[in-house]
Amino acid sequence: MNTNKNYAQIGKITCWITFTIGIVYLIVTILGLFSLKSKEEPIGDPYFTLMELLTILIAPFLVLNMIAIHYHASKKHKINTLFALCSMSIMAAITTSVHFTIIMLSHQLETPIMNDLTLFFSFKWPSVVYILDIVAWDWFFPIAFLAAAPIFNNGSKEKTIRMLMIISGILSLIGIIGMPLGNMDIRNIGIIGYAVIAPFVFLLIGMNFNRKV
Repeated sequence: MNTNKNYAQIGKITCWITFTIGIVYLIVTILGLFSLKSKEEPIGDPYFTLMELLTILIAPFLVLNMIAIHYHASKKHKINTLFALCSMSIMAAITTSVHFTIIMLSHQLETPIMNDLTLFFSFKWPSVVYILDIVAWDWFFPIAFLAAAPIFNNGSKEKTIRMLMIISGILSLIGIIGMPLGNMDIRNIGIIGYAVIAPFVFLLIGMNFNRKV
């Protein structure tokens, strides 16, 4: 197996794993939302903890996907994919740190103490971890997608991937506008980009890698 096929094989596997985790995350989120008595309530356990764990789990696979995409790209697109890889790595580092912190604190500190630390360690706007997670998913993630999208330009299937990556990236970027406006309804547009569309993008990229193995 030559080097290109080796990375295509790795990319195929990691992209399909990413798609699977993404779909599971969507299902858990939907179940969590249906469990709420009012839309103002935050999603509770076990759904919240499962969502945190799935976010931590998916982060390294997102980086592996970008590594495979980088090595698979032509020389003229290496700068794009290197930038995408760096952006996705920063995203993964931020979101992993955020969600590990939330899990550890929420399970080791008593509820009254956590309530006193809402400004720092809750997913209620505004809080420090909420801002960091938005920066990760609504800034670095879409930058990675938009930077990598141009490499998919060979045939109708790759052009479909490119189009969906651009749509996902733009929607995710729109989400960050919610921060200065203090409007989380606008921020939720970003969730459509990275949590709803992106998993299917990775499914298609995995299928594209599969044709090259």
